[in-house]
Amino acid sequence: MSQSGSGREQLLSRAFVKLADTLVDEYDIIDVLDQLVGYCVELLAADAAGLLLVDSRGTLRVVASSSEDANLMELLQLEADEGPCMECFGSGLPVSVADLGDAASRWPRFVAAVAQRGAFRSVHALPLRLRGETIGAMNLFHRQPGPLPEADLALGQALADVATIGILSERSIRRGEVLSEQLQTALTHRAIIEQAKGVLAQHGDLSMHAAFDRLRSYARSRNERLSEVARQVVEGDLGADLLTTPTADRTTSEQR
Repeated sequence: MSQSGSGREQLLSRAFVKLADTLVDEYDIIDVLDQLVGYCVELLAADAAGLLLVDSRGTLRVVASSSEDANLMELLQLEADEGPCMECFGSGLPVSVADLGDAASRWPRFVAAVAQRGAFRSVHALPLRLRGETIGAMNLFHRQPGPLPEADLALGQALADVATIGILSERSIRRGEVLSEQLQTALTHRAIIEQAKGVLAQHGDLSMHAAFDRLRSYARSRNERLSEVARQVVEGDLGADLLTTPTADRTTSEQR
């Protein structure tokens, strides 16, 4: 059941602080996700909540639920290989069903299984995603049919987003090779940019600062990645003379 006033604000603050702690402290991922579904029930007027995460083999698994009924609902979706949470995970987009009774043609096996148990009437699924990666989905279950207010959906997504950042951060730390690859990529890109600055500085009789300024200005004016423009300069795919002429829309020099 949702709260109101200062009590809700205090709970909301605690929820985000707890989820943000995953970025700086050691933590138990199951404990964090269990608290996440609990916060969602209290903050978003949900009767129950559950969460599915994809494992290293690409299989969705139930990792947290606020009640046995919610756990069963998640398992029913996995068994039927259909349902709002499965669709949400596949698309990376929220899926809201105000009345499951109207979704029989959409998810026949899942809706039939739910009807036999009569636990919940509406479901709202939110993706756990960061940029292009979706790692799971969270379901909000309601015993009565009806839509969820847009503000509550947005808040639920914000909670899921913060949890996702923590989960992916934890996974990256555990997979040291990922962190090493990301660091190496950053170093490689930086080296290419330094080379491009040298090319521009020599070609246009510029200081290294001015060369970088021209390089960055060119990339931004064309909405291109700085490292990609630098690579084109270094490899000769982009004529250095294009960059040694100040851009018309640049009126002030930015500091590095």
